[in-house]
Amino acid sequence: MTPYILVLYYSRNGATLAMANHIARGVALANSHNEAIKIEARVRTVPAVSPVTEATEPGIPLAGAVYCSEDDLKNCAGLILGSPTRFGNMAAPLKYFLDGTSNAWVNGDLINKPAAVFTSTSTLHGGQESTLLTMMLPLLHHGMLITGIPYSEAALSKTKTGGTPYGASHLAAGNNASVLSEDEIALCQSLGKRVAKIALQLESLHNE
Repeated sequence: MTPYILVLYYSRNGATLAMANHIARGVALANSHNEAIKIEARVRTVPAVSPVTEATEPGIPLAGAVYCSEDDLKNCAGLILGSPTRFGNMAAPLKYFLDGTSNAWVNGDLINKPAAVFTSTSTLHGGQESTLLTMMLPLLHHGMLITGIPYSEAALSKTKTGGTPYGASHLAAGNNASVLSEDEIALCQSLGKRVAKIALQLESLHNE
């Protein structure tokens, strides 16, 4: 099976989904630097949660990626996790999904695999960095190797919208909230490419 980076996100209005798609393109860019092993992006989402216990989500979403399965998580070569911010933290649907990954934790399925995070906010200082940092915590409990964005990426120093060393971010403001700036796109793709390249390097070491 071709190794893949799991790009797992929750999106309410489309901005985080747009980021996930650019990150997936970045994963594909890693293949141009490695001919021996190829890697792909597997984009998945999670269902919404409801305070009404009788409410259910359809087995297949009406739009966007399909829901993440236990096998999607278990067999990934790396994980990139994305959510809009909710009061400086990840959205409840993604937290709910992560709360249910105890089997992967017990079995050590994610240990020593690279991971990264991304987020979207409606205001520039609306909790991007705190959301990214708190999203890292469950990944650390899973034994994953957290990666960010190094300052060798020029867009990180000149962006006037989203972008942090902790992970990709997006300012979803105005009438075109889901449209990313050029710098945000560059940083999303950089993050995807970096995690994929690290996963490929680890895969090569494992095969030696």
